Amino acid sequence: MKQHRPSILLVEAQATSQQSLERRCACACVSSSHDPTLQPRTLGRECLVRESYYNSVHIFSSIEFPTRDARRHGHLSHRKAWPNEPSSQTRLQCTPPGVKYKLTCSNIERSTTSPPPAHTKTMRLSALPFGLGMLLLAWSTHALVALSPNAPIGRHHIVHEQHALSPLASGWTCTRRLAPHTILPLRIGLAQQNLHRLEELLHDVSHPESPNYSRHLTQAEVVAMFAPSQETIDAVRGWLEGEGFGRDRMRLSANKGWVLVNATVGEVEELLKAEYHAYDHPSGKRQFGCHSYSVPAHLRSHIDLIKPTVHFNYALSNRQPSHLRKRGGNLGQPSVFRGPKKSDDRGRPSQIKAGLETCDESITPECLRALYSIDYKPKAVENNSYGIVEFTPQAYLAEDLDLFFSLEDSSLGLIGTRPNTVLIDGAVVQTTDVGFQFNGESDLDLEYAMALVAPQPVTLLQTGDLVEGAGFDNWLDAVDSSFCTFEGGDDPEQDGVYPDTQPDGYNGPESCGIVAPPHTVSISYLQDEHTVTSAFANRQCAEYAKLGLLGTSVLHSSGDNGVAGNEGICLDANHQPVQNGTGTVFNPGFPASCPFVTAVGATQINPGSTVNDPEVACEQVIYSGGGFSNIFPLPSFQADAVTTYLKLHPPPYTNGEFNNSGNARAFPDISANGANYVIAVDGQLERVFGTSASSPVVGSIITFVNDARLAAGKRPLGFLNPLIYSPLCQQVLNDITKGGNQGCGTPGFNATEGWDPVTGVGTPNLSKLMKLALALP
Repeated sequence: MKQHRPSILLVEAQATSQQSLERRCACACVSSSHDPTLQPRTLGRECLVRESYYNSVHIFSSIEFPTRDARRHGHLSHRKAWPNEPSSQTRLQCTPPGVKYKLTCSNIERSTTSPPPAHTKTMRLSALPFGLGMLLLAWSTHALVALSPNAPIGRHHIVHEQHALSPLASGWTCTRRLAPHTILPLRIGLAQQNLHRLEELLHDVSHPESPNYSRHLTQAEVVAMFAPSQETIDAVRGWLEGEGFGRDRMRLSANKGWVLVNATVGEVEELLKAEYHAYDHPSGKRQFGCHSYSVPAHLRSHIDLIKPTVHFNYALSNRQPSHLRKRGGNLGQPSVFRGPKKSDDRGRPSQIKAGLETCDESITPECLRALYSIDYKPKAVENNSYGIVEFTPQAYLAEDLDLFFSLEDSSLGLIGTRPNTVLIDGAVVQTTDVGFQFNGESDLDLEYAMALVAPQPVTLLQTGDLVEGAGFDNWLDAVDSSFCTFEGGDDPEQDGVYPDTQPDGYNGPESCGIVAPPHTVSISYLQDEHTVTSAFANRQCAEYAKLGLLGTSVLHSSGDNGVAGNEGICLDANHQPVQNGTGTVFNPGFPASCPFVTAVGATQINPGSTVNDPEVACEQVIYSGGGFSNIFPLPSFQADAVTTYLKLHPPPYTNGEFNNSGNARAFPDISANGANYVIAVDGQLERVFGTSASSPVVGSIITFVNDARLAAGKRPLGFLNPLIYSPLCQQVLNDITKGGNQGCGTPGFNATEGWDPVTGVGTPNLSKLMKLALALP
């Protein structure tokens, strides 16, 4: 019997155009199969090449014909290998205009045939000796894989970032490869200079024993200190030019920190050796991302991160029927944001009771003044500033403010007072959607901040429009123009992208440097640390450090679920979220885990106790968020405190449950009461709990200290942590030694003498802290 010799056809394919919406090719693919019933076949003259992958595995290749003969021509498929044929590793690829490559296609499903186009050169290898034919076929396949953007990473490329969060672990299903013609606003974050000196520079202006204490830098000095080097800019530009991107397609941000290139998915995949997939969620949402991306090894030190890539939060358009659709940042969305908690079993207060007798049941501004020795009238309100950050659609109601203020001391004149509102990226203080889930957070923050610091005005930094929403980067843009990337937005995976051309979207430029950073900022929003990559977290954390260099104190709530993350979610051994409550690995929060913010935990007055009794860690309804970062190392300012805690009170957990290396950033830093707050929301009084309450209280105390320093001709405190961890501050804090922050099926950590990962260094005493601060330069 005569042995069957496979018939092979090598085909030269030439792109006839490379448009922004499709990649049309003149191509012909012919089978090479050991199946004797499958003869060499040629398909089409003009075709569109597509591929599909799942979890980086090539599962489907097709050629589609945008002609009237499409039905007759059918498609090519690699759904399964032919009998006795190994799974194909061959990729189909269109090439740039004017460039020819030899391509082969194997394992083609049976379909009708058409003659090869007249202009296509072919070489039938069956006419050659079998060994030589196989050698040429091997060469052509090797060349194809080397040219493919989805081929294994080359020798000179290394993985730069990988998914922080597995989409499949969060209920997402991979549905398809993202169409290659989809446009991506690629943003390359250039490595900044002197970031290794951030802690040193902050220590110089923030440690009370430094001769340069409170001598903060100017905006221009900060920009010059950290701007990427010209070497870095030239290296990245040279890489892009070498990959076929002309200078006319590149833009450099004003601060030289970002390079923008608008490119198709196909181009980005080839550039980054990445694969973009679309994912669907049972909720109806759809998002896309890549599992990892790579850059040339010699560029790794020049690139911080590239967006959009591996942060899995980017949603494609038309994914939610509601007018409150979210594409980028979603911190304020009720389905995502978990604000203060109500207690269903405590009942709704009918009124705020005057006096201090019931502070264990209902916290009011009067209770807080007694707890933290707040007895001060601001003197320098024109020079001082206090900002509260809120994310749309979270919003306050004016009638709620007045209801709450009507129960306060009338001599404060608060009724009718409103915050000074700064609208960031098309933000609105919306009143269409009302109720606790839309108004609870903003009402809580503003009612207590405004009542405590009156007559000091409070600035509301309302961030994000109704369509896009916003992330932490968006408000950072507004107070620090050097952080802005382009008018197109920040990270579409984490933040809102502007201009937003969707209906009801903000179609103006991104808000860059539209307001000076307030001296004190309180933020009651948090996300799980595992949802961001190390590169993203470090770059954003560096921006908080820069605000500290400028003289701003940034306070972040530490979370309400103890050692667990939002909604009580814990992690598995691979640091992926476990939805069914069986996770055993602690789940720290971000940005609280960033060492350059001051993370605020929660305390409570024990039932039956008074404001004169020691507080304990909050264990009613919520548990103070705290623990150890899996990203950030231990900063020098808290090294002694954390080392002492781990030595004297070693937690009974393994390194698999939390980062017990002894070299991890630990939080919270400080605390304040977070239980039984009476607020006015949606026209009635509610009792709420959370570190969402604690953060604006500490912010109010710091605002008073800054006022006193400004009135005395001094500068604001700026970055707080070196001060509050210093021996000088031990006598001005109330140490919390009882309670814990359970979670992940464990008791969590315990409050102890000194710093602990439940309440930090304790709660502040304003009168004592002010005396100390006025004695500093």
